[in-house]
Amino acid sequence: MAVEGGGGSTLSELYQRSRRLLLKTRDDLERLERLSASVDSPELSVSVRRDISHIQTVCAEMDGLWRSVASKSQRDLWKRKVEQVAEEADSLRESLDRYMQRQQKRMQEAQERAELLGRANGESSHVLRIFDEEAQAMQSARNSSRMLEETFGTATAILAKYSEQRERLKGAQRKALDVLNTLGLSNSVLRLVERRNRVDQWIKYAGMILTIIIVIAFMRWTR
Repeated sequence: MAVEGGGGSTLSELYQRSRRLLLKTRDDLERLERLSASVDSPELSVSVRRDISHIQTVCAEMDGLWRSVASKSQRDLWKRKVEQVAEEADSLRESLDRYMQRQQKRMQEAQERAELLGRANGESSHVLRIFDEEAQAMQSARNSSRMLEETFGTATAILAKYSEQRERLKGAQRKALDVLNTLGLSNSVLRLVERRNRVDQWIKYAGMILTIIIVIAFMRWTR
């Protein structure tokens, strides 16, 4: 596929990159789910969120490229492929959000249990400190995820604007070609009308001369 994006990557290259990112993100998310039972991994969750945002950015770029494919059958095929990648990225994002919600709920429940135990035996300060550190790590992960989402939104808006401007330029080019074609046709019609006017004038003059000759000949013949 020869259609290229702003970074020089073709539509096929962007699609292959998105598929590799999907596989990596799915594996990381599964590993995150396995680790959640024993230990929290905020760094891995931030990495998964970053990869999902990257996939969505690539989707936004592909969405602006498949519309430029000349063949309608190929254009429809690429449209389905891009939509499929976008749907898988949305599914991964929802899975990550559910994981983050479960982790937050688990932390809250653990902290509540520690507080109850602390009130019972007065020895929960160390436990509370551990859960406070984990809660801070989770909050840091959520903040990083929010920053990534904002960055993705900005990148998507830029790509959408770029695609819109490109389509607008194509429309202006088509209108300019239509105007040039119209002008060319108008000039041809004007030249044809001018030639017809000259022929009509010659016919008129020839008819006048012929009429005068016939009248003169008739007058001489009747004398």
